[in-house]
Amino acid sequence: MEVNSEKGDRRRRVGLVYDDRMCKHATADGDPHPENPDRIRAIWKKLESAGIPQRCVVFNAKEAEDKHILSVHSNNHVNLIKNISSKQFDSRRNRIASRFNSIYMNEGSSEAAYLAAGSVIEVAERVAKGELSSAFAIVRPPGHHAEQNEPMGFCLYNNVAIATSFLLNERPDIKKILIVDWDVHHGNGTQKMFWKDPRVLFFSVHRHEFGSFYPANDDGFYAMTGEGPGAGYNINVPWENGRCGDADYLAVWDHILIPVAKDFNPDIVIISAGFDAAIGDPLGGCHVTPYGYSVMLKKLMEFAEGKIIMALEGGYNLVSLANSVLACVEVLLEDKPIAGSSEAYPFESTWRVIQAVRQELSAFWPTLADELPKKLTSCKASPLQLLVASSDSEDESDIDLHIGAENLEAVVQDGLSKLKVDEDSHDLVATWRSELSKIDVWYASFGSNMWKSRFLCYIEGGQLEGMEKRCSGSVDRNPPKEIMWKTVPHRLFFGRDHSSTWGPGGVAFLNPEENNQDRAYICLYRITLEQFNDVLLQENASSYDISSPLFDLVALNSIADKQSISVEFKSGWYRSVLYLGKECDIPILTLTCPLSDVEAFKSGDLPMSAPSKEYANTIIRGLTEGKQLSEEEAIAYIQEASTKPL
Repeated sequence: MEVNSEKGDRRRRVGLVYDDRMCKHATADGDPHPENPDRIRAIWKKLESAGIPQRCVVFNAKEAEDKHILSVHSNNHVNLIKNISSKQFDSRRNRIASRFNSIYMNEGSSEAAYLAAGSVIEVAERVAKGELSSAFAIVRPPGHHAEQNEPMGFCLYNNVAIATSFLLNERPDIKKILIVDWDVHHGNGTQKMFWKDPRVLFFSVHRHEFGSFYPANDDGFYAMTGEGPGAGYNINVPWENGRCGDADYLAVWDHILIPVAKDFNPDIVIISAGFDAAIGDPLGGCHVTPYGYSVMLKKLMEFAEGKIIMALEGGYNLVSLANSVLACVEVLLEDKPIAGSSEAYPFESTWRVIQAVRQELSAFWPTLADELPKKLTSCKASPLQLLVASSDSEDESDIDLHIGAENLEAVVQDGLSKLKVDEDSHDLVATWRSELSKIDVWYASFGSNMWKSRFLCYIEGGQLEGMEKRCSGSVDRNPPKEIMWKTVPHRLFFGRDHSSTWGPGGVAFLNPEENNQDRAYICLYRITLEQFNDVLLQENASSYDISSPLFDLVALNSIADKQSISVEFKSGWYRSVLYLGKECDIPILTLTCPLSDVEAFKSGDLPMSAPSKEYANTIIRGLTEGKQLSEEEAIAYIQEASTKPL
């Protein structure tokens, strides 16, 4: 069914697709789930209350044909989605769904998946023909995670990829398509489907956090640029942290996407329109406002004569989701100016990512070759807090500690249109950092951090050869005031069998218990207690309320009596702060595993493993450059620690 208003005819003809039948896709037992039918209901209710449908051309959903779906998905995948809702699967549907990554299915899933894919095809074809100026397909389930042969991440069919393939195959006038995926998660499925295709410029900006954010792999890294004829046509902008907002996204638009899009000159633009980067989203943790989405969309309307198809992907805060979609549809209608403003600056990490992406892609897109002026990149959010990454711990949860003064705390207020500064949080952070910056401690390193260059990654930020992830550094980036070496009567050993920073192989631990027959080398760095807190957090990579320190003056004053203090992390391998005496009347502290982990290593519940070559080389360089051992002696030292039983 098509509803066409007279008012819509006089202005830009904007298509809308909404169909209650897509609400039949739900969890089998009605269990709560972020991707639920209320998402599209909330959007439609918001649009209706603003009188939007009367100004648009409204369509009911239309099921996709298998032949179009098969252009990007396998036969096995299509057969699964087509039949999974039939009665013959009633007894095993949940079991089948559990085999996949973040997928549920019920009796309405098949129909909803076909309607979602078909709806995006329908409006894409109408925009391509010129029947519509642009369109928004309010569809579910979403699609951008679905890969050729499997559903994943709430996605059954890849709606945008199917529509893109349809246009390229069925519309000879459409030769180049720009896909912009602004969902907070990387569009892994879409990327793979056009990996070698120069007709499709795929652009994704997403939280990545060095591969620890969903879908938790390296596919979304900026070095993934395409292959063969598609080399350079795949652009990833991977955020290193959460809380990115309007300023961060618009900086990426201005300095990466828009310049490349001008050179690419697409015939049509398709947006994987996820709104889980919006303020208040429970999964996204970012701060994009409706105003931010409006400006991002408005900049894209300069291409392809404004022929834009938006297909709903994620977005799980119903209020921010509905408000953001409304803001975008009003931009498509182009009947009133965009309201709002943004005075915030991008994060320092945002400029770092932008520059890395530009450098990676400059060989394909000369427009990105020029270095951005320092006057521009120096405009950044104040680093009141710290982004943590690249610990040796395998489990890295959602850590975001860089907060701008304007963005210290986002609150949903008046349609999510304003950001408010939480001055109390600002003061708490500033107070403890100021106090602890006046206290010095010796940080004793016994593993890779014995090499000064590696340790400085935790202070100044950076990444060395062999490291799979980058450190963003401490808030106070001043180098250690002094460096010295000692030996201690503790046992060095290597445990675990894989780490996020070094890949396969064990990492160094120090047995907290003294033994006069053991001897371990330690490199002492004189740093502030504030810096020690930042190192402690980076070593463990666990979320923490940064309004208070992890290891404060009370802990410092009591550790000499207790010998060790365990810092409460829900994950992290170096959560025990161990006291090793004093040097020049300054406490010596190191970070290692708790005694309970040592017992688990002894029993075999936790694996013991020799270090990787790259990890071992950092220890060797630390010991040799520190003039403690020769290279041969350092190798033997590591060998003994790797093979001697606990």
